[in-house]
Amino acid sequence: MKIRKLALLGLLTAVALTIYLVEAQIPPVVPVPGVKLGLSNIVTVFAVFFLGWKEGAGVLAARIFLGSVFAGNFSAILYSAAGGVLAIGVTIALRRVLKKDQIFVAGALGAAAHALGQMAVAVAVSGTPGLLIFLPVTILSGLVTGCFTGACAQILVKRGGKLWKTFSEWI
Repeated sequence: MKIRKLALLGLLTAVALTIYLVEAQIPPVVPVPGVKLGLSNIVTVFAVFFLGWKEGAGVLAARIFLGSVFAGNFSAILYSAAGGVLAIGVTIALRRVLKKDQIFVAGALGAAAHALGQMAVAVAVSGTPGLLIFLPVTILSGLVTGCFTGACAQILVKRGGKLWKTFSEWI
C-alpha cells in the first residue's frame, strides 16, 4: 500500500473517530438502548464508495476498536463489531449495484443491518429474548438515520468533483 493511501486512510479514521467521540457526548434522543445517529458512518460509507471495500472495512474496524479504547467501554466493542460486520457487508454488497445517486440506500440498509447485529449480540449476551421488543424501533431509527448518513456520504462522493480527483491522483 502506498504511504499516501495509508495516510489518507489514517485521516479518514481520525475523522470518523472524532465524530464518534463527539456523538458519544450527545444525550440519547430516544430512550431505547442502541439508538443513535451514527454520524461516523458517513466516513465509512464514503470510504467504501470512494476508495473500495477493503479500505472502508479497514476504516470501520479501526474506528470500532479505537472508539472502544478511547471511550473506555470495552464491552461495547462486541456490540459494535457485530453490527459493524453486518453493516459493512451490506454496504459492500450494495456498492456493486448502486449508482452514485443511490448511496443513501446503502446507508439506510447498512444501519438496519447494524441494528440486527447489535440486537443479536444483546440477546445472546443477556440471554433475554424479550429485548427483541426493541428491534422494530432500532431498525426503523436505523433506516431513518442511515438515510441521512448515506445521503451525506452520497453528497461527498458526488460533489467532491476536482477535490476527489486530486486525491485519486495523489494516492
